[in-house]
Amino acid sequence: MKVYFLGTGTSQGIPIIGVDHPVCKSTDAKDKRLRVAIWITWNEHSYVIDCGPDFRQQMLSCGCRHLDAILFTHEHADHTAGLDDIRPYNFRQGEIPVYAHQRVIDNLKRRFEYVFETVNKYPGAPSVKTIEVINNEPFAVGDKMAIPVNVMHGDLQVFGYRIDDFAYLTDVKTIEEAEIKKLKNLKVLVVNALRVEPHDTHFNLQEALDFINLVQPEIAYLTHISHVLGFHEEVQKQLPKNVFLAYDNLEITI
Repeated sequence: MKVYFLGTGTSQGIPIIGVDHPVCKSTDAKDKRLRVAIWITWNEHSYVIDCGPDFRQQMLSCGCRHLDAILFTHEHADHTAGLDDIRPYNFRQGEIPVYAHQRVIDNLKRRFEYVFETVNKYPGAPSVKTIEVINNEPFAVGDKMAIPVNVMHGDLQVFGYRIDDFAYLTDVKTIEEAEIKKLKNLKVLVVNALRVEPHDTHFNLQEALDFINLVQPEIAYLTHISHVLGFHEEVQKQLPKNVFLAYDNLEITI
């Protein structure tokens, strides 16, 4: 199974429009971060987790020509605003399945009403098939199973996903013990680490490292990174030997 990091930045991306912070002016490609998402492939299967406003650019960069489905973590715009850009896949494949909490599906229906229209639908509009994700109910993705992992983003419920020995968690602030048990014996864990300073709704760096130490994956990657975390190369030098800052267009094999 291969995991391709489509984007590793926070909601504004890096660089941020009109901001003169040194990281925003960095010439290191690893300091330039699109909104957070991943592409997972194995054999002929192809899935993305989240579909943010950089989706078109990300799909062109990674070369994804076929998409089996989208798994959504939650409804925030940096994770969902690219839904319209699934159209090229629609034209080749038909409707695209999307997996999400029912609350997220309802949110998408309000924001992208034309996508879900059934009467006099515009012929060029995207088409999706919605499948509700329910906590503690694994579901099939190709010939594998995805296990939803329930976490909290402040007061908002968010789904992470485990597939085989890989788990992806973003926008986490708290997680219950029963959900942590779903993350045992991982080869790779991906988790958010926004910045050094505490944040109300995201893990900061120390919280992410403490969580990694609790879960004990073989390797961990940090994502959903803001510019104030610091320069990629400088932060990486400070991390434990099995923890890495993810960066855009990084591809790993599990």
